[in-house]
Amino acid sequence: MALPYCAAAASPVWAAPRLDPMFGDHAVIQRETPVTITGRAAPRENVTVLLGSTSKDVLAEKDGRFTAKFDPVREAGAIRLEAKAASGRVVVQDVVIGDVFLCSGQSNMELEVRNAQDALGQIRSSADDQLRLLLVPRAVADEPLRDFRDAPNWKAAGPDSVGDFSAACFYMVRELRKGTKVPIGAIASSWGGSRISPWMGARAQAEVGQQAAAAMVALHGRDPFAAEKVASAQWEKWWRVQTGDKPGSEPWQADSALTWAEVPRIGPWEEWGVPSLADYNGMVWYRREFELTAAQANAPGQLSLGLLDDVGRVWINGKPVGMSARAWQPSSFDVPPGLFKAGRNVMIVNVQDNYGNGGLSGPAEVLKLSLGDGSEVPLGEQWRYSVPQRSPEGAPRVPWGDVTGTGTLYNGMIAPLGAIGLKGVAWYQGESDVDLPGYAERMKAMMADWRRQFGLPELVFVAVQLAAYGAPVTAPAESGWAAMRQIQYRAMAQDDHGGLATAIDIGDPFDIHPGEKQEVGRRLARAMRAAAYGEQHPRTGPQAVRAVAGSDGGVVVEFTGLTGGLRTRSSAQAIGLELCGEALGTCRFVPGKVDGTRVLLAGDGAAATRVRYAWAGSPVINLYDDAALPIGSFELPVVKTR
Repeated sequence: MALPYCAAAASPVWAAPRLDPMFGDHAVIQRETPVTITGRAAPRENVTVLLGSTSKDVLAEKDGRFTAKFDPVREAGAIRLEAKAASGRVVVQDVVIGDVFLCSGQSNMELEVRNAQDALGQIRSSADDQLRLLLVPRAVADEPLRDFRDAPNWKAAGPDSVGDFSAACFYMVRELRKGTKVPIGAIASSWGGSRISPWMGARAQAEVGQQAAAAMVALHGRDPFAAEKVASAQWEKWWRVQTGDKPGSEPWQADSALTWAEVPRIGPWEEWGVPSLADYNGMVWYRREFELTAAQANAPGQLSLGLLDDVGRVWINGKPVGMSARAWQPSSFDVPPGLFKAGRNVMIVNVQDNYGNGGLSGPAEVLKLSLGDGSEVPLGEQWRYSVPQRSPEGAPRVPWGDVTGTGTLYNGMIAPLGAIGLKGVAWYQGESDVDLPGYAERMKAMMADWRRQFGLPELVFVAVQLAAYGAPVTAPAESGWAAMRQIQYRAMAQDDHGGLATAIDIGDPFDIHPGEKQEVGRRLARAMRAAAYGEQHPRTGPQAVRAVAGSDGGVVVEFTGLTGGLRTRSSAQAIGLELCGEALGTCRFVPGKVDGTRVLLAGDGAAATRVRYAWAGSPVINLYDDAALPIGSFELPVVKTR
């Protein structure tokens, strides 16, 4: 057996070399690409690493890290892996050469097999000792980690491992196993609710103009108090600009002029029984006074406020303490010396809620102030609240957070993978970036950054286009969700090694986490076979590429990526198509007639400068190709031909 992996970066004595967890028992190593084996030994210790019949002698760095590079291994199957030094020897068990896939994104990639459709049956029949799974634990970091905070372990697919693994990822690699007949490894590294920015390294941040935010994250790693001071000043300036409040009269001042009411109980404000808050999304201010002795006031403290849903910012005596940076996790703040006073102290908390329940959610028993002298002040009661007349939008968040951070998930969950070999990356994310400009540029920068890390300039990325979600519409309307689908297509089509799996028809209008992940996996596998294995079918699936004005005032929509021709379901006409003029509000539904690989739209006598299709979060569609793949949302300008 391989010795347990140790994440400590500065252990003075090693009993034997350790290999990083990507190279532990049951590991899969990518075939046909250079192999980089990494691990730890005693500082400056000579280490011999053996891969198959090839050995490499390397010298550990002063921190104990060592790296051994090998030529590509062509043949799939079992292989020997070990490392030895004067301090000892480690032999890794059950290592195979095959294909390795990294799956990442937000909650629809993170969603486990046990929470997807037909979980019981799928888990029962999941055993495959040549399909290996590595689940990366959630981790946030201010700088790229070389070691995982909590080491993951490879596990063979089976009832004991599959249930907690990403459903979309598992079903993709299971499908790929049917065709490749080689061992496959799947690495799942996702975080629900995350934007794309947390998954982008510092170089990617710089490419999209986010150097300042990345620098703030680095500062937080060196000096958290200094970073919080800068972030608080930015937030307070934003508030004054948005509201017109003068310095000294803001709501976080101890004697601000807000009207306060008693908090009924710690918990979401939707559950207080206050009608105006029953379905309220926005800001609420909280106030809590407490008394300290002179000895207590002279000591630093740690403030525990439980869950601040979605995000909270704290002041004590008008001075900023910090912002909760970990969404949906209990909040803890280090209070620097100088903020407390002997006698009366006033704490103000601003909570911003954008989705679902919100507030100072507790639980009440964890709310307390722990002081340096060993004493504690319970804070589970005696709170007051005030709802502002308006909640300004766009409040800045600290860039060292999790789901909205700048590089923090890349640092903690992608960087520790080092330069492992990969066959491809499956990416299911975008929901949290809807209506945020620049997604295509961020996606391009992230792909380039990951390719640099893994040393694979042609590494394949296959993205899942957003599934249906949101109340069905009865008239044409604007849709950020639909716009994101088109952005995703263009980002992947413009990349020479990009692919797309469309999921528009397998979503759920009322559940952002649709349980149907088997078909998502099959479509991911189909796109991956085209993009990564060179199979002769379109890597992005069927997509509209041009709308041409007809002589009768109608429009002809042309498509690419079709398998065979176009087909309509349950109707002789294609539905969900719109003709639009230049201005907003000019779109109207029109029927479409399939003509082989085109769709014909008859003119309706009104101006038509744009064509849209499936332009809603949860549209009703019926246009497919012969591979039973749906056409995704699109908006195209109408062009005239000579």
